[in-house]
Amino acid sequence: MKLLPYLALFPCLVACGSKTETTAEKPAAPPPRAPNEVFLSKAQLQAAGIELGTFTRRDLGTEVQATGQIDVPPNHKVSITAIMGGYVQQLPVLPGQHVSRGSVLATLRNPDYLKLQQDYLQSKARIVFLQQETARQQVLNDEDVGARRKLQQATSELRTEQAAAGSLAAQLRLIGLVPERISASSIKPSVPLIAPIGGYVKAVLVNPGQFVNPQDVLIELVDRSDLHLELKVFERDIAKVKVGQDILFRAPAQGASARPLPATVFLVGKAFDDDGRTVSVHAHLHDSGPDAAATAALLPGQYVSARILTGRTPQRTLPEDALVPGGDISYAYYQVKSDAKGSTFRRFSLRPGATDQGQVAVRPLDKLSDTTHLVVKGAYFLDAERSKGQGGDE
Repeated sequence: MKLLPYLALFPCLVACGSKTETTAEKPAAPPPRAPNEVFLSKAQLQAAGIELGTFTRRDLGTEVQATGQIDVPPNHKVSITAIMGGYVQQLPVLPGQHVSRGSVLATLRNPDYLKLQQDYLQSKARIVFLQQETARQQVLNDEDVGARRKLQQATSELRTEQAAAGSLAAQLRLIGLVPERISASSIKPSVPLIAPIGGYVKAVLVNPGQFVNPQDVLIELVDRSDLHLELKVFERDIAKVKVGQDILFRAPAQGASARPLPATVFLVGKAFDDDGRTVSVHAHLHDSGPDAAATAALLPGQYVSARILTGRTPQRTLPEDALVPGGDISYAYYQVKSDAKGSTFRRFSLRPGATDQGQVAVRPLDKLSDTTHLVVKGAYFLDAERSKGQGGDE
């Protein structure tokens, strides 16, 4: 009977022992790791081909990033207007058409043109009369027959009329007529608009039958013979840009795989633009050599992205395989610790710069020594493993 209390405790001991044994068999949870760290076993390291190295120092070209557009000098762009208003009679040009200097771009008609030519012919006729009258008064004055006052009056009227005729002749030339060719039988109700430069018709802004005023732009011309780059450089970079530096630029229309085209800085602005803290930088295109055809295909107004090569300086570099691109900020990995089980790596941020023969200039945002053990090959694999460990979150 004394065994009954011990027998009663037996099920409890069995149950407690089973619970303890079950708890011991449950695997321990892995210790938490930092969000930017990743652990790889020896087998994973070998399978991924992870290679370690350090920063290297190389003389790489420093550069300034800029955007802008293809442009032409101001004297290579012309807006055609009518000096005197009129109705558009003829319009023989189309946008994109090439015209030579002196070509007729349009013809305008207006009764005022007739009146201007009439006034000019009448002024010329009066000059002839006043010249004859002045000559008669000069003879009479020489013979002491006429009054000297009449000679002076005739001379004054002649000079006044000559001035009026000169003014009318200048007005005729402004509207496209040649005064020397005007006669009573050749008065014209219409005048031509002449191309002052050779180039391409950028825009035609009127149509036949439309009345245009002197301030209205009828046609725009662009001469592509002197294409150049106009870039916008930010305030922080403008001190690095000098005349004579080389530029490599690309227009979006070329495609991402197209080879960058060369240019050379010939003018650096001396004032900030009103629309932002940028300075204009102008560069000549290279219109000869292997890139001549691609350069000739560029159009004024095309947007471009450019790299201004500002010099060569010793810089920290890493192989391209060591970087995981992320926009303005890229990422790389360095080894935190290593043991018989594997290695732990930590991700760090950096700003990439110029690239030369597979080496990228980098500026780490964390303080790292030149002897830090960096992952120089296999960074993409590490980043994928890190993302999986974080559920895909960055």
